[in-house]
Amino acid sequence: MTNLFSSFDPSTSFGLSLNWLSTMLGLLFIPSMFWLIPSRWNFMWIKIINILHSEFKTLIGPNHQGSTLIFISLLTMIMFNNFLGLFPYIFTSSSHMVLTLALALPLWLSFMIYGWTNNTTHMFAHLVPQGTPPVLMPFMVCIETISNIIRPGTLAVRLAANMIAGHLLMTLLGNTGPSSSMIIINILIMAQLLLLILESAVAIIQSYVFAVLSTLYSSEVI
Repeated sequence: MTNLFSSFDPSTSFGLSLNWLSTMLGLLFIPSMFWLIPSRWNFMWIKIINILHSEFKTLIGPNHQGSTLIFISLLTMIMFNNFLGLFPYIFTSSSHMVLTLALALPLWLSFMIYGWTNNTTHMFAHLVPQGTPPVLMPFMVCIETISNIIRPGTLAVRLAANMIAGHLLMTLLGNTGPSSSMIIINILIMAQLLLLILESAVAIIQSYVFAVLSTLYSSEVI
């Protein structure tokens, strides 16, 4: 089990602790796309940003004032990290709670500070859903308060757990290869390829889910 989880240890690969630099590897791909002559990749990326902007704008509401760019940047960073983690010998920083909590906690805290200082009545109204019977109101306040407090934790755990799960499954299948017969190895290779496709989809979906949930949480405090 120690060897199984060693791929998630920042200091084990090659005996160096430089693995967190992989978090910034995505920046290496950006300059050529943005600062040289616009290419098809550039136009495709602008199209994707426009689609995300229009979607986030509808989630936040009319008072967005350019805040969609924060969530598009967040989605892009997480997606880069998730994809880079699928390459061999590259450290998956988004599978660690250190990174996911560092993204989720400041976002949630800033929403809470802004909401409770500027829209206090609106925030109190959120604690009791509309149409709640008076008898259940104290319980609903407790439930809504707890669900609000655990939001950064659920955001962070969801992203980290999904990244770890796929990587562990691929590691487990890969470790059984050397001691298997040729038929089993062929089946394992097919399974690994299918898992790789699934993990590529998960990399996009989890970054999108993180950004959309952050957007929805921000829309509640405006």
